[in-house]
Amino acid sequence: MSIRRIVPNIHVEAEGQWNTSREFYGLLGFEEVMDMGWVTTLASPSNPTAQISLFTEERTAPVVPDLSVEVEDVDAVYAQVVASGAEIVREPQDEEWGVRRFFVRDPNGRVINVLTHHA
Repeated sequence: MSIRRIVPNIHVEAEGQWNTSREFYGLLGFEEVMDMGWVTTLASPSNPTAQISLFTEERTAPVVPDLSVEVEDVDAVYAQVVASGAEIVREPQDEEWGVRRFFVRDPNGRVINVLTHHA
């Protein structure tokens, strides 16, 4: 099983924090690489897999995840997670922006978005 990247997700609750957060992470060298209106991903220009995502909400799931983990085969990981007895927060689903993903709660109560990009 291969992990492709890990992205911390920051829930931006106040509308004014959106631009302030983008500007702050820009000071650290991050640049916007995706903006869907409710989620923006910022990445390092020199290391594009070093990313942070800012969420105002989660449009297709019950909660904003704390962390996203991109894996090679999301369905294989899902089967292992289910077999372990971990709490599934959201069943696997194909999203219109080209990913298949599910949410699971880790032992610390954090919600993890596990995903694979469609080829």
